[in-house]
Amino acid sequence: MTMRPPSRRGLLGYGGALSMLGAAAPFAWQLAAAGSAASQSAPDYKALVCVFLFGGNDAHNMVLATDTDSWGRYFRTRNTGQDPIALMPVGTPPTAVGQTSPVTGRVAAANTPEAWGGVLPITPATPQAIPAGTTATAPRTFALHPFLGPLQSLFNQGRLAVVANVGTLINPVTKAQYQARSVPLPANLFSHNDQQSVWQAGAAEGARRGWGGRLGDMIASANGGASLFTAVSTAGNAVFLAGQNVIQYQVSTSGQPALSITSANGATLFGSSVGPARMRDIIQDSGGASLMGADYATTVTRSIASVGTINTAYAQPIVTGVASPTPYVNAITGNVETNSLAVQLQTVARLIAAAPSLGVTRQVFFVSLGGWDTHDFQNTTQPNLLAKVAHGLAYFDTALGNIGGTDRRASVTTFTASDFSRTFNTNGDGTDHAWGGHQFVMGGAVRGRDMYGQYPTLGVDVTGFNNPNNVGNAVIPTTSVDQFAATMGAWLGVADTDLASIFPNLRNFARPNLGFV
Repeated sequence: MTMRPPSRRGLLGYGGALSMLGAAAPFAWQLAAAGSAASQSAPDYKALVCVFLFGGNDAHNMVLATDTDSWGRYFRTRNTGQDPIALMPVGTPPTAVGQTSPVTGRVAAANTPEAWGGVLPITPATPQAIPAGTTATAPRTFALHPFLGPLQSLFNQGRLAVVANVGTLINPVTKAQYQARSVPLPANLFSHNDQQSVWQAGAAEGARRGWGGRLGDMIASANGGASLFTAVSTAGNAVFLAGQNVIQYQVSTSGQPALSITSANGATLFGSSVGPARMRDIIQDSGGASLMGADYATTVTRSIASVGTINTAYAQPIVTGVASPTPYVNAITGNVETNSLAVQLQTVARLIAAAPSLGVTRQVFFVSLGGWDTHDFQNTTQPNLLAKVAHGLAYFDTALGNIGGTDRRASVTTFTASDFSRTFNTNGDGTDHAWGGHQFVMGGAVRGRDMYGQYPTLGVDVTGFNNPNNVGNAVIPTTSVDQFAATMGAWLGVADTDLASIFPNLRNFARPNLGFV
């Protein structure tokens, strides 16, 4: 990874409001330590929440096609290697650990698919077209990973949708075009850093502005003097939230202030009653010769000023109704763990509760969960991560359902994103970097219980079968990130002309709005 020196604007982008950074940011107070949030409901409030899965989630084991034709090729391809990753068919009971599976003939262990039972069926409201190159018959059927039970429930309740085979694209790509390199392709496909950046900002690593921040530029005026709280990250600096004018506001969930000056009001510093004032003068001095130093001081001044606003909002009792997440139990080991995603989403829920008091009506949030680079030990790693996503999203849905007695779910749209999906074949105990994958969209405004975009043909090329959607065991996306993102941008209230500016590749696709929200 190439390290670049920070620019003047880049330094501001890192900080947003340093009062909300973690322990690495000096002179900062924390948001999550305050115990309560804001007041009455906001009638015109909308928020977009990005849940980024860093490392490349294997979407082929998250959302599955279960018609006989698709399932046969899926199971044959993935039921191989020293630690097969093929999941069990719909309706298969879990095999007790130490017992032999009637499906595979293998002895089940806690970290093998045999012990988890069959995939969980979902029935999209709109029948999916039968893809090219298959012998499938209508209706095509689908399922979720066995550990996504909470999301199966949300899907059936109509608050969750699947967007199929999304990926970074400049324009539509066929297999022949990819092989001939006859159309433009995203830079550095299959590279983590670059594809994370392309997903978040439309350009490879080094991009300066993300589409979340650009959306923030368009909606910040609705927040008036509270525009500082337009773009908020609980996961550190993210190019996704970097705008032309909007500066991301980074918050921590640790509950510990980065710097404590004896008391919350700064009464003393090292025993000196004048110390706090002198310290503030030093760190807020913007009169030096260095422009970067002046910008840093300006950012810190803004950060200190924002603490009072946040703490006042958080002192209101409505936040006490935002319950903490239920304990998370590791799906493989059975141990109780902290689900960092659920904790981040709790902070987001509290900020949403505080929105009326803060004076914001439009916000974009960024949360994340890492660890998805499953080249090895996928059966141990990915199921637990998927269970954390299900636990976190279900918690968030419940929390939003009762913000001070008001159901706020229709005001918040939450979506998943990841670097890329993974190879359709297995490397023996995991999968490698690939391209197109499936994503979830959740919210009360989402047209749920449905699947959007074309679910691709599955299977590797073999004698007599040439998969038109597969190149080098990577699935070519049939839906672009631009279409996926612009659909949510339109819901947020951004005009079509502005969306065309934020997503310049949007004009290359026949459907700029997929209609899932």
